[in-house]
Amino acid sequence: MDSNRSPDQTTDRDRLERARRRVEALKGFYTHLAIFVAVIALLFVINATTGGGWWVQWVVFGWGIGVLAHALSAFGNTAEFVSRWEERKTRQYMDDDR
Repeated sequence: MDSNRSPDQTTDRDRLERARRRVEALKGFYTHLAIFVAVIALLFVINATTGGGWWVQWVVFGWGIGVLAHALSAFGNTAEFVSRWEERKTRQYMDDDR
């Protein structure tokens, strides 16, 4: 650690680096998702116009698992997200019940 740097500066620098990594992870996920949607749309059109059996669903299923795993990784703590969603829904239902 640089002796001229205060602990607060180190903390801010670390927070900035973590934030940049999260933004890059989200950007990577959204790029992956856009490519997935574009390629699946193209494959669907090819599958629909060439006749024969439907095979595109297998690509959607296999690649979709990868996209889901990427989303879970990019969005971080999904348990916290689910818990916040449950809290919001509980409050909503309680408000609706008044």
